[in-house]
Amino acid sequence: MADMPAPGDPAPPFEGTDQTGETVRLADFAGRPLALYFYPKDDTPGCTKQACNLRDNLGALAEAGVAVVGVSADSTESHERFADKYDLPFPLLADPDQDILEAYGAWGEKNLYGKKSMGIKRTTFLIGPDGVVLHVFKRPKTAAHAEEILAKLDSLTA
Repeated sequence: MADMPAPGDPAPPFEGTDQTGETVRLADFAGRPLALYFYPKDDTPGCTKQACNLRDNLGALAEAGVAVVGVSADSTESHERFADKYDLPFPLLADPDQDILEAYGAWGEKNLYGKKSMGIKRTTFLIGPDGVVLHVFKRPKTAAHAEEILAKLDSLTA
């Protein structure tokens, strides 16, 4: 299990397949900030709230230059259904082997309702245009995540 990259660390390179079958890589976002968010499961209450918050604020994120990419261990088919159901316009990468999740330290032991289990830690990495991690959101606010991202970006560029 890899440690989570910290601010100032280079973001681990990744490559994955999104809900449309396209290959998406970290290198595709060179020159602009990227919000790379890891979430536990398609079409569950918290994950839906988070994805819809990002969708509803995509204009403001795009205006700030921020691209959005989601990652979970769900299949591309599951991602396709989730994206279609909620009209999600950003890539959702399928990572069933947990390669990307592990590279970012987002797969590991978590404590859910007092029980420890292995799973995906809801985490977002704000990656700068140069591929360096700017900030790590551990347990982001699902209903106000875009606002958190924009506020952090503002504070970093102020």
